[in-house]
Amino acid sequence: MNLKSSLFLALALLGFSATSQAQITFGGEPFHTQEFPAAHALPALDRATLAEEDHVTDRFKEAPWRFGVEHDVAWSCDDHGAWTLEQAHKVWRMVVDAPGATCMSVRFSAYDVPKGGLLFLYDAHGGDVLGALDHRNKKPWGGLATGVVLTEKLVVEYRQPIHIDAMPTLAIDQVVQGYRLLSGWPHGDDVDRGPFGNSGACNINVNCPEGATWTTEKRSVALIVQGGFAACSGGMVNNTANDGTPYFLTANHCLGNPGNWVYYFNHESATCNGNTGPTNQSVSGGTLLASSGQSDVALIELSQTPPADFNVQYAGWDASGTVPSSTVSIHHPSGDLKKICFDDDSPSQQNQFGAAVWYIDQWELGVTEGGSSGAPLFDQNHRVIGQLYGGGAACAGSVNNGQPDWYGRFDVSWGVGLSEYLDPAGTGSLVWDGYPDGAISFENDASVNLAGAPEGLVCGVQPINLEVTLTNTGTSTLTSCMLEYTINDGATQNQSWAGSLAQFETDVITLPTFWSQGGTNTVEVNVTSPNGNDDDNVLNNTTTAEFSATSGPTTTIHFSLVLDEYPDETTWELVQLGQVLYEGGPYNDDQASETLMESFCLEEGCYIFRIFDDYEDGICCEYGEGSWSLMDIAGDMVWNGSSLATGGEFGASEQFIFCTDDISSIESAAPVQLQVYPVPARDVVHVKWPAAEGRATVRDAVGRSILHTHIGESQTLWNTSAWPAGPYTLEWLGTHGARKVVRLVVTH
Repeated sequence: MNLKSSLFLALALLGFSATSQAQITFGGEPFHTQEFPAAHALPALDRATLAEEDHVTDRFKEAPWRFGVEHDVAWSCDDHGAWTLEQAHKVWRMVVDAPGATCMSVRFSAYDVPKGGLLFLYDAHGGDVLGALDHRNKKPWGGLATGVVLTEKLVVEYRQPIHIDAMPTLAIDQVVQGYRLLSGWPHGDDVDRGPFGNSGACNINVNCPEGATWTTEKRSVALIVQGGFAACSGGMVNNTANDGTPYFLTANHCLGNPGNWVYYFNHESATCNGNTGPTNQSVSGGTLLASSGQSDVALIELSQTPPADFNVQYAGWDASGTVPSSTVSIHHPSGDLKKICFDDDSPSQQNQFGAAVWYIDQWELGVTEGGSSGAPLFDQNHRVIGQLYGGGAACAGSVNNGQPDWYGRFDVSWGVGLSEYLDPAGTGSLVWDGYPDGAISFENDASVNLAGAPEGLVCGVQPINLEVTLTNTGTSTLTSCMLEYTINDGATQNQSWAGSLAQFETDVITLPTFWSQGGTNTVEVNVTSPNGNDDDNVLNNTTTAEFSATSGPTTTIHFSLVLDEYPDETTWELVQLGQVLYEGGPYNDDQASETLMESFCLEEGCYIFRIFDDYEDGICCEYGEGSWSLMDIAGDMVWNGSSLATGGEFGASEQFIFCTDDISSIESAAPVQLQVYPVPARDVVHVKWPAAEGRATVRDAVGRSILHTHIGESQTLWNTSAWPAGPYTLEWLGTHGARKVVRLVVTH
């Protein structure tokens, strides 16, 4: 029986399934209590049978590393657990008891909570806590699989404020009971272990001295967990746009349903000898983009970009097929903490089970194991050239068993789907460095980056000043180089530079001022001859800036946006003839309730402004007093003949259609100015009327009238101390039909 047949039999014996857990959380703490409802007890495990099954699959890298048993259940917040009233909240709890478990997780087959509701999972004895989870954690398939909680008695706690009428839908169809930290472990019972498993004694922690030069690349590698299995490894990979799109590379044979996978980042020991690592940095779900058995490759786009505090690296790659002089692999053997292994020789190009592979005769330091599948293989330049398919390498006690491994070749994968995503602009590049940190240092390497290019349209002919940041990314001190630049396809201009920059030091060079031209403007800068030598790395030698300028008469429109309590749900766009000219959002959570201002430069014509809310409840008024408005250059609200350009209280979206002619007619309708000051106002606002007779109406951001009064004087002083902070519109109607609208803002 060959390796593949053994694998399929082993999986059949296990009843293998593809499930998962984990996600990004949003802070907060559970209420906690000592009065739990009656616990739901999981059945005792048949550890002898589990040990027999694990003995079969543990030998194969292609088989997932099982750390827990999946229990099918049918629990819901309607029929199980208990509801209480606590601290002005409706609270639901249920308890799952599994004595001796190393960890537990649950999968919600239905997960739908109203905005304002929070879910926590935690150890009943006061230990590990996961959460808060909220409405943003719902996955496209309608449910949610949670991360593991280190406990043998799990509490699931949901709460929402009493005033929220909508109730949650929470249905649990699976519980994972971790067991691998107890009996049956082949390497001895006296070893501290992580929640997913433990690898052989000859493995090397990634933070041992041997891995010191791989601290950048290790940040790209993650552990894949599906239900009770630490299934595979994989890594984030960069693309030629350097835009942080969350592309994840792993093995084709690992595939189940990536939408149910959980990707654990930074699950590693901080020391060389440590046995514990964090499990609180994970992303749940992803979409399969490309896969092929020709090189055993799978490319996935994660459902969310890992947050900045994960400090993820997007690894560089080499699709040229050049044989490397040495290789390194970073992986999670047997679901363990992140490890590293080294082969000091060149691999050979071979074929294994129909796949084109890099064949590693044996590792000099470290090995791989089951659970390592999909792990990236790096060349001596710290770039990905493949992902682990299979092999026989393992520990024999505390030493390497001397057996081979093989990795699907990245250069073959490039031609079966990867190039479409990793080279989105079609540059033709076959070698690309990592992001945000480069893959490797060179002796003579200078890089340039343009800054200061206008964002959005430039109104007419304007002077443009751009700055070039010159960085010495080489190991030798940079003392000289040459800058070549072109502006709008003009003649190439040269500028020499001399100075002294140590590695990663920078200098800023200002290009001569030039004038924008109508249409697209392009500036390209190239750096050459660092220290009088050829540049060892030409990938970072060129930088380009592009912006557009108008060529005819223009109108300036000011856009004001007050965000609600969930700014990550808000996006907007300004469109003309189907082309998006300006757009914004989604915004960060820490921008809640902020007021943002932006200016639009518009040529003559008609436009559509659209604003969207992902949760379909607008930006006002249940979860904050969000609003939007468009104003002309005088500060007056734009009027399109039937309505004012302001709003915020809508469902999924709202739009406002206007033409530049409308704006001109407003400005000429009432030549005498309506003035308010100060802007913004605090406790009082002074109003100077266009005439001493008329009527005035003040409306809030969503158009509700808060003040309507007769005007019989040329100036008025209003007390605004009791007005809620935010934008308002003031409309004045004169006795002879004159009309004027102005915007005022109140802050406290």
